[in-house]
Amino acid sequence: MSNTQAPEVVQADPNETGVYEIESLCMNCRDDGMTRILPIKIPYFKDILLESFSCDHCGWKNNTVKSAGQIQEKGSKYTFKLDKLGDFQRQVVRSDTGIFRLEDIDLEMPPAPGQFTNLEGIISKIKTDLELDQPQRKESTPELYTALESIIEKIGKMLAGDAFPVTVSLDDISGNSFIEPSPEDKGSKYSRNDYLRSHAQNAQLGLVADDDVEESNGVGLEGVDIVDNEVYELQTECPACSKPCTVNMKKTNIPHFKEVILMATVCDHCGYRTSDVKTGGAVPEKGQRITLEIRTIEDMSRDILKSESCVLKSHDLGLEVQPGTLGGRFTTVEGLLTQVRDQLRGQIFDVGDADLAQGDSMSSETKERWDKFFDRLDRAIKAEFTYTVILEDPLANSFVQRNVDSGEDPQIKIEEYERTEEEIDDLGLKEMKTEGYENDDAE
Repeated sequence: MSNTQAPEVVQADPNETGVYEIESLCMNCRDDGMTRILPIKIPYFKDILLESFSCDHCGWKNNTVKSAGQIQEKGSKYTFKLDKLGDFQRQVVRSDTGIFRLEDIDLEMPPAPGQFTNLEGIISKIKTDLELDQPQRKESTPELYTALESIIEKIGKMLAGDAFPVTVSLDDISGNSFIEPSPEDKGSKYSRNDYLRSHAQNAQLGLVADDDVEESNGVGLEGVDIVDNEVYELQTECPACSKPCTVNMKKTNIPHFKEVILMATVCDHCGYRTSDVKTGGAVPEKGQRITLEIRTIEDMSRDILKSESCVLKSHDLGLEVQPGTLGGRFTTVEGLLTQVRDQLRGQIFDVGDADLAQGDSMSSETKERWDKFFDRLDRAIKAEFTYTVILEDPLANSFVQRNVDSGEDPQIKIEEYERTEEEIDDLGLKEMKTEGYENDDAE
């Protein structure tokens, strides 16, 4: 075993630039080097630590970024579509468990020491890494050299802006990676999807031992006659800490709509809580678009069901929430808009904090745009002006309560629409086979 030594903190307090200095062992020459750590607060995100190691003896240097917070309750996947050169300047935090992909050419950057950069920087690094050993490949493996030359050329066109649109994704099971959003992002340009980790992913993060056996010692619902408004308890594994927890489930009937399943998960070990709503039934031929006009504060008390597949929009508010961001929700209009506001604010730090390191705050122009957005959203939640909310659901599983006893509600407009190719692909409807699948199973 090699000799190691515990890092020695040279100064307990940061210097005038906010940097901490720690004496540590150089992994190259095994002599003493210096690690400098700078805490930074990232707008839209959270605290990170920039680490820079340098050794005066051999000249070896290394830079990494680490999360200063804890592992999040859920993993997260960001998908972003670049369609102009300015998009390359979007900030990126990639933790050591984050996987960055160039979706258009199916190229993946595997987990590595964390980075704090922008999209131009991370894509340029991929190109530089591929080019590094090309001279040797040309001599030893010409087939691989030729294949990589084509990929390098495509990445070069991306960076030059000659291959727009370019789709990238960043998937992190720890939830500690991110791509910077903007108030101007509309449609499928930017999306964030939070997901529950599997048992294996929790083991990868060290939240549970690798040799722990995934057990489900609770009672299932096989053969149970589920009664409306009766609460059923299921024992399962907490997606956050992998300890046993309880899922409460209740089937309820929404008047003038359909039956839905309400689910709530509570973990007594780590405090994890979540709620969700599931809808069922056959896949309709068309999607459904529900437009609700908000006129008074009474409209904020209307019941609203936003299914997992539904996009929430409001052109008046400059708001668009993609399906994976909130999941399924059965609440009121006020409750839904409040959840949207709180989640966005949870991503955006108070950039007026005096502890912010120099140079890491958002621009004044961007801050002004976000301030205007949140101010208008706060006023909308109080119904201080008239605006519309749109639920666009390709599976027609969303619902808004009517405020009239009979007939059509003049404030609600319901229309069917043809699903787009993108929606069909996202829902997996092209691959879905409802007839003759028994023969495939037999084969």
